[in-house]
Amino acid sequence: MSKRDPSTALLGFLFTPPPWTRVALLPLLLLCALPLQAATAAAPLIPPQDLHASDWPGDTGHAVYLSWKVVPSDSDAIEYVIYAADDPAGPFPEEVIRIQGNERHLPAGKFPFWAWPKRRDAHVVRIETIPARESREGEEAPRKAPLESGKPYYFKVVVTDGVQRSESPVVSAIPQGNLFNWNRLNNLIYTVLFSVLILWFIARARRRDLYLRRIPGLDAVDEAIGRATEMGRPVYYLTGRNSISSISTIAATVLLGEIARKVATYGASIRVPHTDPLVMAVCQEVVKQAYTEAGRPDAYQEDINFFVTDDQFGYAAAVDGLMVREAPAACFYMGFYYAEALLLTETGASTGAIQIAGTDAEHQLPFFVSSCDYTLIGEELYAASAYLSRDPVLVGTLRGQDAGKALLVLMLMLGVLLVTLGTLFGFEEVATAALDPFKVF
Repeated sequence: MSKRDPSTALLGFLFTPPPWTRVALLPLLLLCALPLQAATAAAPLIPPQDLHASDWPGDTGHAVYLSWKVVPSDSDAIEYVIYAADDPAGPFPEEVIRIQGNERHLPAGKFPFWAWPKRRDAHVVRIETIPARESREGEEAPRKAPLESGKPYYFKVVVTDGVQRSESPVVSAIPQGNLFNWNRLNNLIYTVLFSVLILWFIARARRRDLYLRRIPGLDAVDEAIGRATEMGRPVYYLTGRNSISSISTIAATVLLGEIARKVATYGASIRVPHTDPLVMAVCQEVVKQAYTEAGRPDAYQEDINFFVTDDQFGYAAAVDGLMVREAPAACFYMGFYYAEALLLTETGASTGAIQIAGTDAEHQLPFFVSSCDYTLIGEELYAASAYLSRDPVLVGTLRGQDAGKALLVLMLMLGVLLVTLGTLFGFEEVATAALDPFKVF
């Protein structure tokens, strides 16, 4: 009989124990497994803490918001489900919104720092609609009813991880209209600041002559009208294709008053063909007033302004025909133009007229520059009336606007610097808050 190796016997006992040892070790294994099972059991979910429902500030009374504290267990594996009802007893059949546990923090919302604290320890959810009572079960998309101002609504928040659920108590809020939107306080400040700037420049323009940058196209106005007077040929003035509600058309009608005043003073004649009847009615009064101010009311004629057609190319063809027959000595193209721009200016150039154009239609600027003697680009059209008349109110307004634009450029440069430094040195939240005054909320 061979003798068994002790090491082999020990290994055999450990891996293939005899039956009596299995019975003795079973209670010991169960006792060891109990703490392990307790450690691996999921911790109970914490219900939403410090839950509040309030009216959304600064609106017309059709929204509320819920806020509650962030807890350490919040993550993308946790979801908050918000239910709403118009009765405290419910029912709460449909959810209003569902968010993840790491979403909707205050800094992530579009709130300025002066109206909302930039904290990461709270969730904020805006609610504008709730499930309608007439919604039927089984509908793929339940109908939503907007919140009514002055009516109480009730909400509860359920936190879930897909297995467990924990509900908050029911809270209520009443949406109400507000007299002032504090989120837009910066807009009020800028409005007051720019208004003060403009008023200050107007007062200064009344005391002294303010400098305006030279605009060659406007300096040539006297030359063009004087040439028309010497040659005994008319001046043509076009106000563009847009209606009277267009800013460029308004600027063109204001400039028409200055041109008509000079024409009346020089004793020349002016023709103003129109494509919009309302613009024609306004221009009739403008030209009549200009002739009166020039001391020549007797020289005013009702047919100075006349309606052609509202068809784009029909208007261009009719005005081209008039230009060819009457051969104007000067042509002014002010306002907003479309594809008819080059058709008009080419015909005017063929008659030998001095042509001055002004528009904020950037897609037509190349055609005006290439076919006209002078072109007012963009805001030069808006500054034209102040440049020609030297009226203190117009000049002061123009200078105040320029000062306001210079201030905005400085603010933009400061904002870029703050964001750059915040990214480089790790204070991005401070830099972001510093940019709030430059945003629209």
